[in-house]
Amino acid sequence: MRSAAGRAEDVTNSKPLEMLARGGFAVSGVLHILVGLIAFGLARGRGGRADVSGAVAELASQPAGPLLLWCSFAACVALALWQAGDAIFDFERLPTKHKAGKKLQAAAQAVVYAGLAFTLAAFARGAGKDNRESTSDLTVNLIKAPGGVLLLVLIGAGVTVVGIIYAVRGFQKSFEKHINLPSSPDGRKAITALGMVGYVAKGVALFVTGLLVVIATVTVHPEQSTGLDGGLRALREQPYGVYVLAAVGAGLICYGVFMVVRARLARM
Repeated sequence: MRSAAGRAEDVTNSKPLEMLARGGFAVSGVLHILVGLIAFGLARGRGGRADVSGAVAELASQPAGPLLLWCSFAACVALALWQAGDAIFDFERLPTKHKAGKKLQAAAQAVVYAGLAFTLAAFARGAGKDNRESTSDLTVNLIKAPGGVLLLVLIGAGVTVVGIIYAVRGFQKSFEKHINLPSSPDGRKAITALGMVGYVAKGVALFVTGLLVVIATVTVHPEQSTGLDGGLRALREQPYGVYVLAAVGAGLICYGVFMVVRARLARM
């Protein structure tokens, strides 16, 4: 067992896997840029789905779309494996309370990138689905299930908390500890600015999305729970919402550029 665990740890820390896993950050960055562009378009009255499925569909529509999707799938699988390896094997020398938090964070990231890989594979096979419909369907099914209302409220509250965490990370610049900042002062300032704006914008988007889940559950209107796309559309309907949505879209583009940069500078 120890030998098998040792071999597994070697694989998850191997240089080839690290190089492919870095590509996972770049894929996430490109998809955030696409979501930001779609959100910016919504603010100007254009159509589109400002969520992961909309971004992946946009990627699929490009020349050599299937190849792009399968390459992106491989990169996200690699990053999910890398994060899973961190959750299982790393942080052992940290104090127990810090170790548990780090392992849980790595495990959560592994789940996120595994889910992203699943979405990419679904679209590559031609089986992609409108995320707004799937989110509403999931909400309807959970509301009808025993304890489903409480679970949905907890999920929505959890997403809002994650949104707050992202915004706080942006303001505190805590994302800097995950990358090797360049020696150039101008380069450091540019990357820090991208990270701050991007993290705050993503935090706002997640906060609104989670809040809509809670509201839809409490008011028993599951059709209002439409994921990130619905959250961004809801922003547009608020006073000065067009400008807020445009700002969030621009911020998500900044976050995407930051993630592309992180692919090169990340501390793995």
